[in-house]
Amino acid sequence: MARSHHFTGWPAVEGYCDHRSFCPGERVNVRCSGRASSMSAVVSRIGAVVEQVWARTNIKVSDTPVPDDAWRSGCDWPATVTVNTERDWPPGLYLITLQADRDDSEKGTAHAFFVLRAKLRLPDTPLLVLATNTWNAYNEWGGRCLYSGADAVSFRRPLERGYLTRATDDDGFDGRIATVGHHDPNHTHLQDYQRRRNVPLWTSSAGWFNWERRFVTWAEQAGFELDFATDLDLHRSSDLLDSRRLLLTVGHSEYWSWAMRDHVDSFIRSGGNWAIFSGNTCFWQVRINHNDVMICHRGAARRNDPVSDSDEAHLLTAMWSDPRIGRPENETIGVSFSRGGYHRVGEAVPRGAGGYTVHRPDHWAFEGTELRYGDLLGSSSCTVGYEVDGCVFETVNGLPIPTGEDGTPTDFEILASAPARLVSINDTVCEAPAELWADLTPPGDLESTAQVLYGDTSPQSLARVAHGHCTMGTFSNGGTVFNAASADWAYGLEGDPLVRKVTANVLLRLGADR
Repeated sequence: MARSHHFTGWPAVEGYCDHRSFCPGERVNVRCSGRASSMSAVVSRIGAVVEQVWARTNIKVSDTPVPDDAWRSGCDWPATVTVNTERDWPPGLYLITLQADRDDSEKGTAHAFFVLRAKLRLPDTPLLVLATNTWNAYNEWGGRCLYSGADAVSFRRPLERGYLTRATDDDGFDGRIATVGHHDPNHTHLQDYQRRRNVPLWTSSAGWFNWERRFVTWAEQAGFELDFATDLDLHRSSDLLDSRRLLLTVGHSEYWSWAMRDHVDSFIRSGGNWAIFSGNTCFWQVRINHNDVMICHRGAARRNDPVSDSDEAHLLTAMWSDPRIGRPENETIGVSFSRGGYHRVGEAVPRGAGGYTVHRPDHWAFEGTELRYGDLLGSSSCTVGYEVDGCVFETVNGLPIPTGEDGTPTDFEILASAPARLVSINDTVCEAPAELWADLTPPGDLESTAQVLYGDTSPQSLARVAHGHCTMGTFSNGGTVFNAASADWAYGLEGDPLVRKVTANVLLRLGADR
Protein backbone atom coordinates (compact mmCIF):
# COMPACT_ATOMS: atom_id res chain seq x y z
CA MET A 1 0.00 0.00 0.00
CA ALA A 2 1.12 3.54 -0.72
CA ARG A 3 -0.50 6.87 -0.24
CA SER A 4 -0.47 10.14 -2.12
CA HIS A 5 1.87 12.94 -1.20
CA HIS A 6 -0.85 14.89 0.64
CA PHE A 7 0.05 15.30 4.30
CA THR A 8 -1.19 18.23 6.36
CA GLY A 9 1.49 20.89 6.67
CA TRP A 10 3.89 19.30 4.19
CA PRO A 11 5.50 21.49 1.51
CA ALA A 12 4.13 21.32 -2.00
CA VAL A 13 7.38 19.65 -3.18
CA GLU A 14 9.93 17.62 -1.26
CA GLY A 15 13.05 15.67 -2.05
CA TYR A 16 16.19 13.88 -0.92
CA CYS A 17 19.50 12.95 -2.52
CA ASP A 18 20.22 9.38 -3.55
CA HIS A 19 23.41 9.52 -1.43
CA ARG A 20 24.52 11.87 1.30
CA SER A 21 28.11 12.65 0.31
CA PHE A 22 30.03 13.03 -2.93
CA CYS A 23 33.39 14.02 -4.34
CA PRO A 24 33.66 17.18 -6.48
CA GLY A 25 32.75 16.42 -10.07
CA GLU A 26 30.25 13.68 -9.23
CA ARG A 27 26.56 13.83 -10.17
CA VAL A 28 23.96 14.27 -7.45
CA ASN A 29 20.49 12.91 -8.18
CA VAL A 30 17.70 14.66 -6.26
CA ARG A 31 14.61 12.48 -5.93
CA CYS A 32 11.43 14.53 -5.62
CA SER A 33 7.67 14.33 -5.37
CA GLY A 34 5.03 16.99 -5.03
CA ARG A 35 1.62 18.36 -5.71
CA ALA A 36 2.98 21.08 -7.99
CA SER A 37 3.58 20.27 -11.65
CA SER A 38 6.91 22.09 -11.75
CA MET A 39 9.50 23.53 -9.39
CA SER A 40 12.83 25.28 -9.11
CA ALA A 41 15.98 24.08 -7.36
CA VAL A 42 18.82 26.18 -5.93
CA VAL A 43 22.05 24.76 -4.45
CA SER A 44 24.05 26.81 -1.94
CA ARG A 45 27.09 26.04 0.15
CA ILE A 46 26.41 26.92 3.80
CA GLY A 47 29.32 28.31 5.79
CA ALA A 48 30.48 31.65 7.11
CA VAL A 49 29.11 32.91 3.78
CA VAL A 50 26.12 31.42 1.98
CA GLU A 51 27.20 30.96 -1.64
CA GLN A 52 24.77 29.96 -4.38
CA VAL A 53 26.54 27.62 -6.83
CA TRP A 54 23.78 26.16 -9.01
CA ALA A 55 20.15 26.79 -10.00
CA ARG A 56 17.47 25.46 -12.33
CA THR A 57 13.86 26.46 -13.00
CA ASN A 58 10.78 24.89 -14.56
CA ILE A 59 11.69 21.36 -13.44
CA LYS A 60 8.88 18.88 -14.02
CA VAL A 61 7.81 16.95 -10.93
CA SER A 62 5.20 14.26 -10.35
CA ASP A 63 3.11 13.33 -7.33
CA THR A 64 4.74 9.98 -6.56
CA PRO A 65 3.08 7.95 -3.79
CA VAL A 66 4.66 7.64 -0.34
CA PRO A 67 4.87 4.07 1.02
CA ASP A 68 2.93 3.50 4.22
CA ASP A 69 6.16 2.50 5.97
CA ALA A 70 8.30 5.21 4.35
CA TRP A 71 10.14 5.85 7.62
CA ARG A 72 11.53 2.30 7.35
CA SER A 73 11.57 1.45 3.64
CA GLY A 74 12.34 4.87 2.18
CA CYS A 75 10.53 6.43 -0.76
CA ASP A 76 12.12 5.19 -4.00
CA TRP A 77 11.08 8.41 -5.76
CA PRO A 78 12.35 9.06 -9.30
CA ALA A 79 15.48 11.12 -9.94
CA THR A 80 13.82 14.44 -10.76
CA VAL A 81 16.85 16.69 -11.14
CA THR A 82 20.58 16.05 -11.46
CA VAL A 83 23.16 18.44 -10.03
CA ASN A 84 26.54 18.17 -11.76
CA THR A 85 28.98 19.28 -9.09
CA GLU A 86 32.09 21.12 -10.22
CA ARG A 87 35.63 20.01 -9.38
CA ASP A 88 36.43 23.40 -7.87
CA TRP A 89 33.51 23.40 -5.41
CA PRO A 90 34.96 23.42 -1.88
CA PRO A 91 34.08 20.78 0.72
CA GLY A 92 31.06 21.54 2.87
CA LEU A 93 27.33 21.04 3.34
CA TYR A 94 25.29 22.05 0.29
CA LEU A 95 21.67 23.02 0.88
CA ILE A 96 19.16 22.34 -1.91
CA THR A 97 16.16 24.65 -1.81
CA LEU A 98 13.14 23.22 -3.63
CA GLN A 99 10.40 25.71 -4.48
CA ALA A 100 7.08 24.87 -6.08
CA ASP A 101 6.38 27.16 -9.01
CA ARG A 102 3.72 29.82 -8.42
CA ASP A 103 3.95 29.30 -4.64
CA ASP A 104 5.92 31.89 -2.67
CA SER A 105 4.65 30.74 0.72
CA GLU A 106 6.75 28.99 3.35
CA LYS A 107 4.75 25.81 2.71
CA GLY A 108 5.89 25.88 -0.90
CA THR A 109 9.56 25.44 0.06
CA ALA A 110 11.47 22.36 1.19
CA HIS A 111 15.14 21.53 1.62
CA ALA A 112 17.47 18.63 0.95
CA PHE A 113 21.24 18.40 1.33
CA PHE A 114 24.43 16.69 0.26
CA VAL A 115 28.00 16.86 1.53
CA LEU A 116 31.06 17.38 -0.65
CA ARG A 117 34.26 15.80 0.58
CA ALA A 118 37.63 17.34 -0.26
CA LYS A 119 39.11 16.54 -3.65
CA LEU A 120 42.53 16.02 -2.05
CA ARG A 121 43.01 14.72 1.49
CA LEU A 122 45.24 17.25 3.28
CA PRO A 123 46.59 16.00 6.63
CA ASP A 124 46.50 19.44 8.26
CA THR A 125 42.80 19.99 7.44
CA PRO A 126 40.49 18.77 10.26
CA LEU A 127 37.72 16.39 9.20
CA LEU A 128 34.27 17.25 10.53
CA VAL A 129 31.98 14.20 10.45
CA LEU A 130 28.36 15.37 10.46
CA ALA A 131 26.06 13.47 12.85
CA THR A 132 23.73 12.25 10.09
CA ASN A 133 22.87 9.04 11.97
CA THR A 134 21.37 11.16 14.73
CA TRP A 135 19.50 13.36 12.25
CA ASN A 136 17.99 10.18 10.80
CA ALA A 137 17.08 8.79 14.23
CA TYR A 138 15.00 11.87 15.13
CA ASN A 139 13.54 12.50 11.65
CA GLU A 140 9.84 11.58 11.82
CA TRP A 141 9.20 12.12 8.10
CA GLY A 142 6.82 9.42 6.89
CA GLY A 143 5.15 8.91 10.25
CA ARG A 144 7.70 7.54 12.72
CA CYS A 145 11.21 7.85 14.09
CA LEU A 146 13.20 6.04 16.77
CA TYR A 147 11.33 8.14 19.35
CA SER A 148 7.82 7.36 18.10
CA GLY A 149 7.59 3.63 17.59
CA ALA A 150 10.14 2.77 14.91
CA ASP A 151 13.06 0.38 15.40
CA ALA A 152 14.47 1.02 11.91
CA VAL A 153 14.67 4.26 9.91
CA SER A 154 15.67 4.88 6.31
CA PHE A 155 18.09 7.48 5.02
CA ARG A 156 16.23 7.44 1.70
CA ARG A 157 13.53 9.94 2.59
CA PRO A 158 13.34 13.70 3.07
CA LEU A 159 14.25 15.42 6.32
CA GLU A 160 11.44 17.24 8.07
CA ARG A 161 11.39 21.03 8.07
CA GLY A 162 13.83 22.47 10.63
CA TYR A 163 16.77 20.07 10.55
CA LEU A 164 18.65 21.91 7.81
CA THR A 165 17.38 25.48 8.03
CA ARG A 166 14.92 27.37 10.15
CA ALA A 167 13.22 30.74 10.29
CA THR A 168 14.42 33.05 13.04
CA ASP A 169 12.03 35.21 15.06
CA ASP A 170 12.59 38.95 15.40
CA ASP A 171 14.18 38.37 18.82
CA GLY A 172 16.65 35.86 17.35
CA PHE A 173 14.94 32.80 18.82
CA ASP A 174 15.36 29.73 16.63
CA GLY A 175 14.23 26.85 18.79
CA ARG A 176 17.34 26.26 20.85
CA ILE A 177 16.59 24.15 23.96
CA ALA A 178 19.31 25.66 26.14
CA THR A 179 18.24 29.20 25.35
CA VAL A 180 14.70 28.26 26.30
CA GLY A 181 15.99 26.80 29.55
CA HIS A 182 17.84 30.04 30.25
CA HIS A 183 15.05 32.47 29.46
CA ASP A 184 11.88 30.41 29.75
CA PRO A 185 11.98 27.57 32.32
CA ASN A 186 8.55 26.26 31.25
CA HIS A 187 9.67 25.93 27.59
CA THR A 188 6.55 27.73 26.36
CA HIS A 189 8.60 29.88 23.99
CA LEU A 190 9.91 26.80 22.21
CA GLN A 191 6.45 25.26 21.99
CA ASP A 192 4.99 28.49 20.60
CA TYR A 193 7.83 28.83 18.08
CA GLN A 194 7.36 25.28 16.81
CA ARG A 195 3.61 25.77 16.43
CA ARG A 196 3.89 29.07 14.57
CA ARG A 197 6.72 27.94 12.30
CA ASN A 198 5.37 24.43 11.68
CA VAL A 199 8.62 22.96 13.03
CA PRO A 200 8.45 19.41 14.45
CA LEU A 201 9.34 18.66 18.06
CA TRP A 202 12.51 16.66 17.43
CA THR A 203 14.28 19.37 15.40
CA SER A 204 15.41 20.91 18.68
CA SER A 205 17.34 17.71 19.40
CA ALA A 206 19.16 17.05 16.12
CA GLY A 207 20.18 18.54 12.81
CA TRP A 208 22.73 20.67 10.99
CA PHE A 209 21.02 23.93 11.91
CA ASN A 210 21.47 23.62 15.68
CA TRP A 211 25.17 22.92 16.16
CA GLU A 212 27.37 21.97 13.19
CA ARG A 213 26.24 25.04 11.22
CA ARG A 214 27.28 27.33 14.07
CA PHE A 215 30.64 25.59 14.46
CA VAL A 216 31.41 25.78 10.74
CA THR A 217 30.47 29.47 10.64
CA TRP A 218 32.85 30.25 13.51
CA ALA A 219 35.67 28.06 12.17
CA GLU A 220 35.62 29.64 8.72
CA GLN A 221 35.44 33.14 10.19
CA ALA A 222 38.43 32.27 12.40
CA GLY A 223 40.45 31.06 9.41
CA PHE A 224 40.19 27.29 9.90
CA GLU A 225 39.65 25.22 6.76
CA LEU A 226 37.60 22.05 7.21
CA ASP A 227 36.97 18.86 5.32
CA PHE A 228 33.56 17.19 5.64
CA ALA A 229 32.08 13.70 5.76
CA THR A 230 28.98 11.94 7.11
CA ASP A 231 28.43 9.17 9.63
CA LEU A 232 27.80 6.76 6.75
CA ASP A 233 31.22 7.64 5.32
CA LEU A 234 32.83 6.85 8.66
CA HIS A 235 30.83 3.62 8.90
CA ARG A 236 31.67 2.35 5.41
CA SER A 237 35.15 3.72 4.72
CA SER A 238 37.94 2.06 6.66
CA ASP A 239 40.44 4.50 5.12
CA LEU A 240 38.46 7.72 5.67
CA LEU A 241 40.79 8.79 8.50
CA ASP A 242 44.05 7.64 6.95
CA SER A 243 46.82 10.29 7.01
CA ARG A 244 44.62 12.77 8.85
CA ARG A 245 45.66 14.51 12.05
CA LEU A 246 42.37 15.66 13.54
CA LEU A 247 38.81 14.33 13.61
CA LEU A 248 36.01 16.66 14.75
CA THR A 249 32.63 15.76 16.26
CA VAL A 250 30.17 18.58 17.01
CA GLY A 251 26.74 18.92 18.61
CA HIS A 252 24.77 15.72 19.13
CA SER A 253 26.40 12.58 17.71
CA GLU A 254 24.32 10.00 19.57
CA TYR A 255 24.10 6.96 17.23
CA TRP A 256 27.21 4.94 16.33
CA SER A 257 27.86 1.62 14.62
CA TRP A 258 30.46 -0.96 15.62
CA ALA A 259 32.44 -0.16 12.46
CA MET A 260 32.47 3.58 13.26
CA ARG A 261 34.04 2.86 16.64
CA ASP A 262 36.54 0.43 15.13
CA HIS A 263 37.66 3.02 12.60
CA VAL A 264 38.03 5.80 15.17
CA ASP A 265 39.76 3.59 17.75
CA SER A 266 42.27 2.49 15.10
CA PHE A 267 42.81 6.14 14.11
CA ILE A 268 43.55 7.18 17.70
CA ARG A 269 45.84 4.21 18.37
CA SER A 270 47.85 5.13 15.26
CA GLY A 271 48.45 8.64 16.59
CA GLY A 272 45.45 10.57 15.27
CA ASN A 273 43.71 13.16 17.44
CA TRP A 274 40.01 13.74 18.10
CA ALA A 275 38.23 16.88 19.33
CA ILE A 276 34.68 16.23 20.56
CA PHE A 277 32.48 19.30 20.99
CA SER A 278 29.39 17.16 21.45
CA GLY A 279 27.17 15.70 24.15
CA ASN A 280 25.33 12.37 24.46
CA THR A 281 28.06 11.18 22.10
CA CYS A 282 28.09 7.52 21.00
CA PHE A 283 25.32 6.52 23.42
CA TRP A 284 23.37 4.02 21.27
CA GLN A 285 24.75 1.31 19.01
CA VAL A 286 23.12 0.97 15.58
CA ARG A 287 23.37 -1.46 12.69
CA ILE A 288 23.17 -0.15 9.10
CA ASN A 289 22.17 -2.46 6.26
CA HIS A 290 22.99 -2.28 2.55
CA ASN A 291 19.68 -0.50 1.81
CA ASP A 292 20.62 2.52 3.93
CA VAL A 293 18.32 1.47 6.78
CA MET A 294 19.55 2.20 10.30
CA ILE A 295 18.37 -0.26 12.96
CA CYS A 296 18.16 0.56 16.66
CA HIS A 297 15.83 -1.03 19.23
CA ARG A 298 17.03 1.31 22.03
CA GLY A 299 15.43 0.43 25.37
CA ALA A 300 13.59 -2.59 23.93
CA ALA A 301 16.75 -4.16 22.48
CA ARG A 302 17.09 -6.97 25.01
CA ARG A 303 13.51 -8.06 24.27
CA ASN A 304 13.18 -7.36 20.55
CA ASP A 305 16.57 -7.25 18.85
CA PRO A 306 17.13 -10.57 17.00
CA VAL A 307 20.83 -10.64 18.00
CA SER A 308 20.06 -10.38 21.72
CA ASP A 309 20.61 -14.07 22.53
CA SER A 310 22.90 -14.93 19.63
CA ASP A 311 26.64 -15.07 19.14
CA GLU A 312 26.34 -11.51 17.76
CA ALA A 313 25.01 -10.09 21.03
CA HIS A 314 27.87 -7.57 20.96
CA LEU A 315 25.99 -5.90 18.07
CA LEU A 316 22.91 -5.35 20.25
CA THR A 317 21.30 -2.03 19.31
CA ALA A 318 21.17 -0.76 22.88
CA MET A 319 23.22 1.54 25.11
CA TRP A 320 26.92 1.03 24.41
CA SER A 321 27.31 0.77 28.20
CA ASP A 322 25.08 -2.31 28.27
CA PRO A 323 27.15 -5.19 29.72
CA ARG A 324 25.88 -7.48 26.93
CA ILE A 325 27.76 -5.35 24.42
CA GLY A 326 30.84 -5.13 26.61
CA ARG A 327 32.20 -1.96 25.02
CA PRO A 328 31.21 1.16 27.02
CA GLU A 329 31.67 4.35 25.04
CA ASN A 330 33.93 5.68 27.81
CA GLU A 331 36.71 3.53 26.37
CA THR A 332 36.58 5.52 23.11
CA ILE A 333 35.42 9.03 24.11
CA GLY A 334 36.37 9.14 27.82
CA VAL A 335 32.86 9.77 29.16
CA SER A 336 29.23 8.61 28.90
CA PHE A 337 25.75 10.09 28.99
CA SER A 338 24.93 7.39 31.56
CA ARG A 339 27.13 9.36 33.99
CA GLY A 340 25.97 12.77 32.79
CA GLY A 341 22.43 13.61 31.71
CA TYR A 342 20.70 16.95 31.26
CA HIS A 343 21.53 20.48 32.32
CA ARG A 344 18.82 23.17 32.45
CA VAL A 345 16.18 20.88 30.92
CA GLY A 346 12.94 20.20 32.82
CA GLU A 347 13.78 19.47 36.45
CA ALA A 348 17.32 18.38 35.58
CA VAL A 349 19.52 21.09 37.14
CA PRO A 350 16.88 23.68 36.12
CA ARG A 351 18.79 26.65 37.54
CA GLY A 352 22.33 25.50 36.78
CA ALA A 353 24.96 28.03 35.72
CA GLY A 354 25.06 26.85 32.11
CA GLY A 355 28.85 26.82 32.31
CA TYR A 356 31.78 24.73 33.53
CA THR A 357 33.63 25.15 36.82
CA VAL A 358 37.34 25.11 35.95
CA HIS A 359 39.48 22.63 37.92
CA ARG A 360 42.82 22.61 36.11
CA PRO A 361 43.42 26.09 34.65
CA ASP A 362 47.07 25.36 33.80
CA HIS A 363 46.12 22.83 31.11
CA TRP A 364 47.08 23.74 27.53
CA ALA A 365 43.41 23.94 26.52
CA PHE A 366 43.04 27.06 28.72
CA GLU A 367 46.22 28.78 27.55
CA GLY A 368 45.67 32.50 27.03
CA THR A 369 42.27 32.57 28.76
CA GLU A 370 43.45 33.80 32.19
CA LEU A 371 40.94 31.38 33.74
CA ARG A 372 41.61 30.42 37.35
CA TYR A 373 40.57 27.54 39.56
CA GLY A 374 36.85 27.76 40.30
CA ASP A 375 36.06 30.20 37.49
CA LEU A 376 33.03 29.64 35.28
CA LEU A 377 33.55 29.01 31.56
CA GLY A 378 30.73 29.51 29.06
CA SER A 379 27.92 30.42 31.45
CA SER A 380 26.98 33.61 29.59
CA SER A 381 26.06 31.53 26.53
CA CYS A 382 24.76 28.42 28.35
CA THR A 383 27.59 26.42 26.77
CA VAL A 384 26.81 23.53 29.11
CA GLY A 385 23.35 22.56 28.01
CA TYR A 386 20.84 20.06 26.79
CA GLU A 387 22.63 16.66 26.99
CA VAL A 388 26.04 16.24 28.59
CA ASP A 389 28.44 13.38 29.32
CA GLY A 390 30.41 12.48 32.43
CA CYS A 391 32.36 9.82 34.27
CA VAL A 392 32.62 8.33 37.76
CA PHE A 393 35.20 10.25 39.77
CA GLU A 394 36.39 10.84 43.30
CA THR A 395 37.77 14.04 44.75
CA VAL A 396 41.42 13.96 45.79
CA ASN A 397 42.93 17.07 47.33
CA GLY A 398 39.99 19.04 45.95
CA LEU A 399 40.40 17.82 42.34
CA PRO A 400 38.26 15.25 40.46
CA ILE A 401 40.03 11.99 39.56
CA PRO A 402 38.31 9.25 37.47
CA THR A 403 37.91 5.91 39.22
CA GLY A 404 37.87 3.96 35.93
CA GLU A 405 35.01 1.71 37.09
CA ASP A 406 32.79 2.83 34.19
CA GLY A 407 35.40 2.28 31.48
CA THR A 408 36.85 5.79 31.51
CA PRO A 409 40.63 5.64 30.95
CA THR A 410 42.49 6.23 34.20
CA ASP A 411 44.58 8.95 32.54
CA PHE A 412 41.46 10.95 31.64
CA GLU A 413 42.22 14.40 33.06
CA ILE A 414 39.08 16.27 34.12
CA LEU A 415 39.63 19.92 33.23
CA ALA A 416 36.23 21.35 34.18
CA SER A 417 32.79 20.12 35.18
CA ALA A 418 29.15 21.01 35.77
CA PRO A 419 26.33 19.15 37.54
CA ALA A 420 23.86 17.13 35.48
CA ARG A 421 21.01 14.71 36.08
CA LEU A 422 19.28 11.88 34.27
CA VAL A 423 15.53 12.50 34.11
CA SER A 424 13.40 10.34 36.39
CA ILE A 425 9.94 9.20 35.25
CA ASN A 426 8.18 6.67 37.46
CA ASP A 427 4.72 6.05 38.88
CA THR A 428 4.91 9.05 41.23
CA VAL A 429 7.51 11.40 39.71
CA CYS A 430 7.95 13.02 36.29
CA GLU A 431 10.99 15.29 35.95
CA ALA A 432 10.71 15.61 32.18
CA PRO A 433 9.24 18.73 30.53
CA ALA A 434 6.04 17.64 28.79
CA GLU A 435 6.62 20.26 26.08
CA LEU A 436 9.82 18.50 24.98
CA TRP A 437 9.01 14.83 25.56
CA ALA A 438 6.81 12.81 23.21
CA ASP A 439 6.26 10.04 25.75
CA LEU A 440 6.13 10.46 29.52
CA THR A 441 5.49 6.78 30.15
CA PRO A 442 7.92 5.22 32.69
CA PRO A 443 10.75 4.40 32.88
CA GLY A 444 12.78 7.59 32.59
CA ASP A 445 16.46 7.84 31.69
CA LEU A 446 17.42 7.42 35.34
CA GLU A 447 15.46 4.22 35.85
CA SER A 448 16.37 2.64 32.50
CA THR A 449 20.08 3.39 32.95
CA ALA A 450 20.14 1.85 36.43
CA GLN A 451 18.30 -1.21 35.13
CA VAL A 452 20.80 -1.76 32.31
CA LEU A 453 23.94 -1.11 34.34
CA TYR A 454 22.98 -2.78 37.62
CA GLY A 455 20.04 -5.03 36.83
CA ASP A 456 17.41 -3.27 38.97
CA THR A 457 15.93 0.10 39.94
CA SER A 458 16.47 -0.19 43.68
CA PRO A 459 17.17 3.05 45.57
CA GLN A 460 20.81 1.96 45.82
CA SER A 461 21.14 1.46 42.05
CA LEU A 462 19.34 4.70 41.23
CA ALA A 463 21.64 6.60 43.59
CA ARG A 464 24.71 5.36 41.71
CA VAL A 465 23.68 7.21 38.53
CA ALA A 466 21.39 9.96 39.83
CA HIS A 467 23.97 12.68 40.36
CA GLY A 468 25.84 13.07 37.10
CA HIS A 469 28.25 15.63 35.74
CA CYS A 470 29.42 17.18 32.52
CA THR A 471 33.16 16.42 32.63
CA MET A 472 35.38 18.15 30.08
CA GLY A 473 38.70 16.36 29.76
CA THR A 474 41.49 14.79 27.76
CA PHE A 475 43.29 11.45 27.55
CA SER A 476 45.77 9.74 25.25
CA ASN A 477 45.80 6.34 23.59
CA GLY A 478 48.44 6.87 20.94
CA GLY A 479 46.78 10.13 19.87
CA THR A 480 44.92 12.58 22.10
CA VAL A 481 41.17 12.86 22.66
CA PHE A 482 39.70 16.16 23.90
CA ASN A 483 36.05 15.96 24.95
CA ALA A 484 34.02 19.05 25.87
CA ALA A 485 31.15 16.66 26.76
CA SER A 486 28.32 19.16 26.09
CA ALA A 487 25.92 19.24 23.14
CA ASP A 488 25.58 23.02 23.31
CA TRP A 489 29.28 23.92 23.09
CA ALA A 490 28.77 25.48 19.66
CA TYR A 491 26.46 28.13 21.13
CA GLY A 492 29.37 29.46 23.17
CA LEU A 493 31.23 30.16 19.92
CA GLU A 494 28.64 32.82 19.10
CA GLY A 495 28.83 34.80 22.32
CA ASP A 496 31.78 33.89 24.52
CA PRO A 497 35.39 34.84 23.65
CA LEU A 498 36.79 32.35 26.17
CA VAL A 499 34.90 29.46 24.56
CA ARG A 500 36.24 30.59 21.20
CA LYS A 501 39.78 30.70 22.62
CA VAL A 502 39.56 27.20 24.11
CA THR A 503 38.20 25.87 20.81
CA ALA A 504 41.03 27.49 18.86
CA ASN A 505 43.59 26.10 21.32
CA VAL A 506 42.24 22.59 20.79
CA LEU A 507 42.17 22.84 16.99
CA LEU A 508 45.69 24.30 16.79
CA ARG A 509 47.21 21.86 19.28
CA LEU A 510 45.58 18.68 18.01
CA GLY A 511 45.75 19.68 14.35
CA ALA A 512 49.53 20.09 14.46
CA ASP A 513 51.98 17.54 13.04
CA ARG A 514 51.86 14.15 14.70
